[in-house]
Amino acid sequence: MRRRRALLSHEQPSAGEEAAGLAPQSLITHARIVAGYRPVGGEIDPWPLLRRFEAAGARPALPVVTAVDAPLAFRPWREGDDLAADARGLLAPTELSAAVRPDVIIAPILAFDRRGGRLGQGGGYFDRTLTILRAAGPVLVIGLAFAGQEIEAVPVEPHDQRLDAILTERGYFEVA
Repeated sequence: MRRRRALLSHEQPSAGEEAAGLAPQSLITHARIVAGYRPVGGEIDPWPLLRRFEAAGARPALPVVTAVDAPLAFRPWREGDDLAADARGLLAPTELSAAVRPDVIIAPILAFDRRGGRLGQGGGYFDRTLTILRAAGPVLVIGLAFAGQEIEAVPVEPHDQRLDAILTERGYFEVA
């Protein structure tokens, strides 16, 4: 799946822009804080979508790994703000930004299925984080991926958190 995603990224460099254009306007206008991600390993670029949310008044945020087995923290970030390596060595907003609680999370994907199953990078960060966030109140989790990352069925374990919706360069659908 990593090879497939890298190939799709190479073949479809504008897929992030295409996907952003297909996100329903009703989704964009109701968000207050939207967490995205910095793409790595051929992940589809979320910045065109984050810019749409920001233009509608939402505040963008990025995930931060604070400790290896901890849930993610989300800190506000705008293009051009400083970044520093987090506990996993990924560039993230600095500790100068206080953590925020997003009401929408754009999640990176290695593979997905139509039932909202998501295969991530394997660290369990999103599952741990979503378990805590969802226990405290509603949060909409949108998987952003290339349509070619869809598989028949993602192996799901009891602790795995499902996506609420999927957005690709071919369309948007909510998970039943």
